[in-house]
Amino acid sequence: MITIREVSAYVGQEVTIGVWMYNKRSSGKIQFLQLRDGTGTIQGILVRNQVAPEIWDEAKLLTMESSLYVTGTIRQDDRAPSGFELDVTSVKTIQVAEEYPIAKKEHGTDFLMDHRHLWIRSARQAAILRVRAEIIRAIQTFLDQKGFTLVDPPILTPSSCEGTTNLFHTKYFDEDAYLSQSGQLYAEAAAMALNRVYSFGPTFRAEKSKTRRHLIEFWMIEPEMAFVDHEGNLECQEQMLEFVAQSVLQNCQTELQTLERDISKLKKIKAPFPRITYDEAIELLHREGFEDIQWGEDFGAPHETKIAESFDKPVFITHYPTEIKSFYMKPDPERPEVVLCADLIAPEGYGEIIGGSQRIDDPELLAQRYDEHSLSKEAYAWYLDLRKYGTVPHSGFGLGLERTVAWICGLDHVRETIPFPRMLNRLYP
Repeated sequence: MITIREVSAYVGQEVTIGVWMYNKRSSGKIQFLQLRDGTGTIQGILVRNQVAPEIWDEAKLLTMESSLYVTGTIRQDDRAPSGFELDVTSVKTIQVAEEYPIAKKEHGTDFLMDHRHLWIRSARQAAILRVRAEIIRAIQTFLDQKGFTLVDPPILTPSSCEGTTNLFHTKYFDEDAYLSQSGQLYAEAAAMALNRVYSFGPTFRAEKSKTRRHLIEFWMIEPEMAFVDHEGNLECQEQMLEFVAQSVLQNCQTELQTLERDISKLKKIKAPFPRITYDEAIELLHREGFEDIQWGEDFGAPHETKIAESFDKPVFITHYPTEIKSFYMKPDPERPEVVLCADLIAPEGYGEIIGGSQRIDDPELLAQRYDEHSLSKEAYAWYLDLRKYGTVPHSGFGLGLERTVAWICGLDHVRETIPFPRMLNRLYP
């Protein structure tokens, strides 16, 4: 038995494939079977006068999403979408499926999300999930080739990583605990042991947001690098994103075609990326009619979209005001009211996909930040230890996987970027 992905190696040979019936039509003497197996699709041609009557009749009973083993000869056909067809000689039904809830017609978003466990079988949704897998593979390949070591931070934590209150609370026996919103602090500890590390796992934000960019549970890739400054941090980010985009272009041509993605936009994702400071971004926004945004305020989605429109590839916004960024970010020595940080804004209105910074390496300054942010010295004592015992300049960043998938695929909403999204009012299925 083979998979549809492998058919190019079996031209002219008889094979058996386990498949589902994606669609079917008949001309009376020929049944055209649209078959899928999760690795691809192929059309099966069943000719009435070339098979036994019972095989013809069995195939006629097959409904959408029925499961079967199909046997036939692989034939090359440049007119076929996959480049190959299957001349069917036999079918063996596993199950004739009940009437499929998701018919080939328009359905509302709530209906599709209620049936997400079935919706992911559609060609478009399957293509998105394959692109997601390729993005993950490319990121890990890039980091592995650059000498990073994968580490796994805990999901249950005693405190917030960033000092926020948007956390999911639980009980850890007799103690309070929270679902992690970032593995960064633990990755920093690992970097002091292993030099270059990255974590990759689920994170949770208890934000009551309904925007097209937000999920409650999402996946983060968080590299941390010892002996790397702000500039080196930016270079790593743009090199990684270029590697990812080019890997998707090379390995997901069929999926991008299914998604009708304009690949000319992805071909432009080449390092270096443009950079503007927060000050320059404020000036740009004022010129574009956003007079209400003032220095010291964070950017919202409309602001990020307007900034991105001035560039045809991702843009770094650097040197944000210290007061609106996390406690661990290192101030610019020449201008302490801003920090050595950057948000990477994707083109086409997809907003921030990476946030990163050089971290504070001075133990006294970090202790001062604890006081300014009202952080528990007991809960964060271990993090301060990293600055007491061999502190070094170090930097890192976090990439939101789902936003990156949405951008690469050209999707309207992040809910399609993960198999089973968790949103403000969505915990099923």
